[in-house]
Amino acid sequence: MVTKAHRPTVLVTGASRGIGKATAIAFAEAGYDVAITARTLRAGEGRDDSDAGGGQVLPGSLEETGVAIERAGRRALLVAADLFDHESLHNAVVTSLAEFGYLDVIVNNAVDTGPGSMVLIEDLTASQLQAKLTGNVTSQFVVIKAALPSMLARGGGTIINVTSHAGVVDPPAKAGKGGWGLAYAASKSAFHRFAAFLALELGDRGIVAYNLSPGFVDTERQLINAKKIGLGGYQGAPPSVPAAVAVWLATHPDGVENGATVMAQKVALDQQLHDDWRPPRT
Repeated sequence: MVTKAHRPTVLVTGASRGIGKATAIAFAEAGYDVAITARTLRAGEGRDDSDAGGGQVLPGSLEETGVAIERAGRRALLVAADLFDHESLHNAVVTSLAEFGYLDVIVNNAVDTGPGSMVLIEDLTASQLQAKLTGNVTSQFVVIKAALPSMLARGGGTIINVTSHAGVVDPPAKAGKGGWGLAYAASKSAFHRFAAFLALELGDRGIVAYNLSPGFVDTERQLINAKKIGLGGYQGAPPSVPAAVAVWLATHPDGVENGATVMAQKVALDQQLHDDWRPPRT
């Protein structure tokens, strides 16, 4: 129950579309004031910079997500930030703290979408690999480091890191043939280690951290590019599935250990957090 004495707050990165947008809205519907970051502030500004994107316009923006948050009756704080501008990420946390006074939850969802995620080793460049490590590992570290002093001073906080199954398992096929590229997998593998270390080192001071593995999700970008990157035959879950599980994790559910990895689609079904999205079996 949300009380007047303490209206909970959350910062969601990468919230202009996809999982981040759905997560921001889900937290607002659960009673949280929500700070959101992304590169795309206004509709029509987003461009697909992925291997298959070709620079096409993408739907979604911080302004649109903000409207949805306010429609749910909660405050929305929009802060433009870029994974490759670490000062902007640090300032997003500082701005959120200045506006809300505290952050109960951080959802590290933003991911580098630039070239290199879906290319073979022979075609991968060192600069692309470095970009993935910067955008998917170092940038999340910057956000966490900026938030930790305030969380620790208040006696704790929750950090939910949106990771990927690709970071912990071998691909079923080559990139473009149903699998994914080394650079994306390596960066997500490194990011996957954060939650356990946060729990080990800071759990006794109130920090709770989880890995949230969303599984295959039908985001706007995925629906547009699936066939181009060899993933056209897969049926994904809607972004609202990992979003529902993120909100559930913010309550520190019994049986989920600090530092654990949570498989969003399984938990959503097991805990009845979301209607079953799967097509009926024939």
